[in-house]
Amino acid sequence: MGSASAREIKTRFPDLDIIIVEKESEMAMHQSGNNSGVIHAGLYYPPGSYKAKLCREGLEKSYKYFDEHKIPYRKCGKIVVATKEEELGRLDILIERSKANGVNFDVVDADGIKQLEPNCQGIRAISSPDTGIVDWGYVSRYYVKEFQGLGGHAKNNFEVTDITPCTDAALPDYNITLQAKNGDAIHAKNVITCAGLYSDKIANKTGAESLPKIVPFRGEYLLLKPGKENLVNGNIYPVPDPNFPFLGVHFTPRMDGSVWLGPNAFLSFRREGYKFTDFKTSEFLDAVMFPGLWKLVARNLGAGFKEVKHSMILGAQVKELQKFIPAPLFTIDDVVRGPAGVRAQALGMDGNLVEDFIFDTGTGSMEKHVINVRNAPSPAATSSLAIARVVAERVTDHFGYE
Repeated sequence: MGSASAREIKTRFPDLDIIIVEKESEMAMHQSGNNSGVIHAGLYYPPGSYKAKLCREGLEKSYKYFDEHKIPYRKCGKIVVATKEEELGRLDILIERSKANGVNFDVVDADGIKQLEPNCQGIRAISSPDTGIVDWGYVSRYYVKEFQGLGGHAKNNFEVTDITPCTDAALPDYNITLQAKNGDAIHAKNVITCAGLYSDKIANKTGAESLPKIVPFRGEYLLLKPGKENLVNGNIYPVPDPNFPFLGVHFTPRMDGSVWLGPNAFLSFRREGYKFTDFKTSEFLDAVMFPGLWKLVARNLGAGFKEVKHSMILGAQVKELQKFIPAPLFTIDDVVRGPAGVRAQALGMDGNLVEDFIFDTGTGSMEKHVINVRNAPSPAATSSLAIARVVAERVTDHFGYE
């Protein structure tokens, strides 16, 4: 969400000299460009939370922004489907949250489900007509392009290895030094960090606490084979299980016409490990030596084994999806293995997922000159323009810009 924030700050403060630094050769190569592409409506989030408020605000701002800049999107809708009686109570909780969050939704019965998704079965569902899809990687790069058009700068291939107070007597107007892996350095008056899968590591370099810790979870998707995409009209989601920390497998259409199925959730062996074979010893040990991870695992042993099974056995994940679209309409012959993304999930020492967005500061001499965006998983993309507003307001409050 750094690109949206940079654009917003440059719009509000056109005289500021602002630079985006990015460790990759291109923008949006990780979370922003490797997500499901859903524009979320705000069904799930506890009323009053950052996620609830900023998702709703971000949804409205996103559609307006896409229309103004002619960015392609589809408001294809979404249904959250209860397929058995024991899920109805959990669906009722979502209904109450949706009401409290001001979400536009309908509750439909089995016949109503068929009207929206003729191939889907269920006994009751929430229909969210405002849910849509877009290419968030494209959107992120568009933010950068607009930011540069306003006079901002972007520097790629700048992997930050250290953030320290600027002590160079020849640079009295600068407070922070960013050191890059390639030996480059940038001096700045103020710094905003928004580092996704490395947000805890980068924030820690500013003196902020090491917790919450980012533990990477890889989500693997299946793809409907070409010619089968018309099985669904929009997004089909399960009712979330409160005993499992993720949303569960679902059907998600994409802007390129494909349909993604999944994801599962499996510990990634490196923070940017999009393949099962991707492995980085230091990052793997960092994750498995964190006590909070084992507390999470201990509470979710059954679900964890189920996710491993879904990862290893194609038919197991297909069987889960057949709760919504049964055979013979949908079978294992209709899918192939697809892409994967990695979720930057913040985790506390107690093993609980950190459910809300987090903003904090540096400490010591850097406290007044650093803002950290610490935890921004889904629905951060949908919320990006709203998160940008929050960050820009903190630039005024914390850095003193008017």
